[in-house]
Amino acid sequence: MTALIIIVVVLAVLILIGLAMSIRVVRQYEKGVVFRFGRITGARAPGLRLIIPFVDVMHHISLRIVTMPIQSQGIITRDNVSVDVSAVAYFRVVDAVKSVIAIENVSSAINQIAQTTLRKVVGQHTLDETLSETDRINLDIRQILDVTTTEWGVEVTLVELKDIQLPDTMKRAMAKQAEAEREKRAKIINAQGEALAASALGEASDTMMEHPLALQLRNLQSLVEIAVDKNSTVVFPAPLMSTIGELGSFLSREAAAATATTSASASARPTSPGIPTLSKPLHVPEPARTTEAV
Repeated sequence: MTALIIIVVVLAVLILIGLAMSIRVVRQYEKGVVFRFGRITGARAPGLRLIIPFVDVMHHISLRIVTMPIQSQGIITRDNVSVDVSAVAYFRVVDAVKSVIAIENVSSAINQIAQTTLRKVVGQHTLDETLSETDRINLDIRQILDVTTTEWGVEVTLVELKDIQLPDTMKRAMAKQAEAEREKRAKIINAQGEALAASALGEASDTMMEHPLALQLRNLQSLVEIAVDKNSTVVFPAPLMSTIGELGSFLSREAAAATATTSASASARPTSPGIPTLSKPLHVPEPARTTEAV
């Protein structure tokens, strides 16, 4: 009886141990890939799953998106500029069976191929394209990676260039280029402003020629604006050329008037008929001077 109890207890313990070894829990974000005597039998969905101890082996494959940084790579661009580029890649397993059978280590394989693809794609672009067209470079890298990783049961969801390090000499050259570009734009804007101002001044001068009082009103307005500060002395200039022209006209009119007056007075002087005119002036003797003795 005692031996029977011992046998029952031993069997119960073995059954419990067998159940413990056969029970597997597959979490929601995983899939279980089961091998039986080295041959794959399929994938197990999330939940409580049973396997045959010492016969089946289950591999847990995570289906979550994995963030993998791509270390900085020294790359020479198409225009022979040396840059250091680092990136980050996001991938996830879409076929658990392929990710176990086709590749030994998914993360390591994607890391290596991402580095080589990064050097290849960036090396085909110039420095300006690398700095300005990062979206297109990211798309090219992702497409190249997808072609290879699809056979491994892995999908690359996103690739982004994270940092681009430039040499100091190139940074100074780019700073000079940007400064020159800014100066060019400033000169162009200044020239356009001068052209618009000249056009506006031409229209204003035409208006003032049609309305002479407009110039005087503008002068008075300028005087009012300047006279805001009561501590300043304002010198208000008159139009010099017009003043000189008016003065010359005035002098011409005065000379013509004086000439006309002289001619008119000479022609209008009367002569007496009974009084003879002398052709020579009369000589009038001076009176004799008397000297007084003292």
